[in-house]
Amino acid sequence: MTRVLLADDQELVRAGFRLILELAGLDVVGEAGDGAEAVELARRLDPDVVLMDVRMPRMDGIEATRRLGQAGLRARVLVLTTFDLDQHVYDALQAGASGFLLKDVDRDRLVDAVRTVAAGESLLAPPVLARLVEHYVASPPPELARPSGLDELSERELEVLRLIGRGMSNAEIAAELVISLATVKTHVRHVLQKLRLRDRVQAVVVAYESGLIPKTPARG
Repeated sequence: MTRVLLADDQELVRAGFRLILELAGLDVVGEAGDGAEAVELARRLDPDVVLMDVRMPRMDGIEATRRLGQAGLRARVLVLTTFDLDQHVYDALQAGASGFLLKDVDRDRLVDAVRTVAAGESLLAPPVLARLVEHYVASPPPELARPSGLDELSERELEVLRLIGRGMSNAEIAAELVISLATVKTHVRHVLQKLRLRDRVQAVVVAYESGLIPKTPARG
C-alpha cells in the first residue's frame, strides 16, 4: 500500500486530502504543518510520497523538498501549487520535486497523481508546465550552465530529451520519431542515467536550462 505524508499548514486542507486518499485505499502515515516538520516526519515514517504545499511557516515546501533530496530519502515529492506561484513551481523542480498539481485538483486526479509519482513516474500538469516555461524557463538565470553530461548523449538521445522538455509522453515521442515504445523507453533511461537525473521532471528542467528548447518571449 502506498504510504503518503501530508504537508500543509491548513488543518482543514490536510483533513480533506486525508479523507480522499484513504477512501481510495492509500495509507496516510502522517501530517505536517510546516516544511521542517515534514522533513522530520519523512525521516521517521519513510513515506513513498510527500504531498507538499509551497507556502508554509518556519520552512516552506521548496526548502523542505530540497532537504529531503539532500538527505537521500526515497520519498518522492508531489508539490501542490496555484497559477500565481509559477516561480515556486520552477524552484520546486530544481529542488527535486517529482511533480506538481494545481491545489484545486479534483479527487480522482489527486489520487491518480499520488499513485503515478509513487510508481516512480513524474507528473507534469500541462497547463502549469506551459505557464512555467512561458514565464520563467524562457529566461533562465545567467549562472545556469549547460550540463556536461549532454556531451555524452547521442543525437537521438538529445532529440528525445528535447521532446521530453516539450512535455511529451513516451507514446507521443514514439509517434513523433516513428520508433517503438520500447526504444523510446530505452532512450529515456539512457538520458536519465547519463545526466544523473532522478526522473523526467528534472529532464524537463535540463532541456530548458541547457537551451535545447527554443526560448520564446514571455507575454505580459
